[in-house]
Amino acid sequence: MADGTAPCACASRSRRRRAWAELLRLPALFSVPGDALAGAAATGSAPGSRTLLAIGSSLCLYEAGMALNDWADRDIDAVERPHRPLPSGRVRPAAALTAACALTGAGLALAASAGRPALAVAAPLAATVWAYDLGLKHTPAGPVAMGAARGLDLLLGAAATTGHARAALPSAALLGTHTLAVTTVSRQEARGGSPLAPLAALATTALLTRQVTRRSAPPMRGRRPKTGTAHRLTGPRWPALHPGQDSMALLTTALGAAYAATAARPYFHAALNPSPPLTQRAVGAGIRATIPLQATLAARSRGTATSLLIAALAPLGARFAKKVSVT
Repeated sequence: MADGTAPCACASRSRRRRAWAELLRLPALFSVPGDALAGAAATGSAPGSRTLLAIGSSLCLYEAGMALNDWADRDIDAVERPHRPLPSGRVRPAAALTAACALTGAGLALAASAGRPALAVAAPLAATVWAYDLGLKHTPAGPVAMGAARGLDLLLGAAATTGHARAALPSAALLGTHTLAVTTVSRQEARGGSPLAPLAALATTALLTRQVTRRSAPPMRGRRPKTGTAHRLTGPRWPALHPGQDSMALLTTALGAAYAATAARPYFHAALNPSPPLTQRAVGAGIRATIPLQATLAARSRGTATSLLIAALAPLGARFAKKVSVT
């Protein structure tokens, strides 16, 4: 009797862990640290201990949103996705709501430990997450709110690292635009729908790839030349790119290409056939594409080591996504 009890208990714990991994969509966590790291790179600073606190805060708030999402959608999931942990009875709704509250508190506490500027960003981030899950998700403002949350998460890394987030606003806008596109596609992942959403996401991916890989013009050297014949013939004198700039440009281009390659094909397939399976695959690809996009944003900010660190998370996320769905 005792010999049979232990295996049963182990199997029960394994099923419980599996249910929580599905509820929290653990493989999607690999797309989170790059937000804070890209935010730090956008300020021209290397990640530090406060950046790590921002990453911890981001992870907690992200998982709070996951738990709250399934709690709020438990009645809808009972019809559309009865296999999810809550409608299947593998996780109690009260436990999911408790986890969302506890994770939100932990996320805010970690942000507070990183300083007041970080908390000033984390508080509206947490409010946006809760507003999205409890009210905005099924409205036209839903994708905008989700894009804003990703943008705020990047700004959290910048604010925690340096105390200032203004320099990271362009990167936050680009990342938020990508998230808006993915969220728009996800709204029809359970039932399928129009090809317009994946087509729009495909176009957005192309535009973002062009934007993040575009080489900005280097500043002119010396005084501004006077207008005249000589200036018209010779033009302004631009400094030559040194090898470090060339390698950075190549890295940015390679990471941008990885971003486009990750998202484009699944979006295209979903546009050709917007069925639930292909749409869900496109959403999963869009989430995974967040990582190479974050790495590209860090590379274009001259954060070589940071961009490579972020890029290293991509294969890990893809590996674990084969075991637990990110949608």
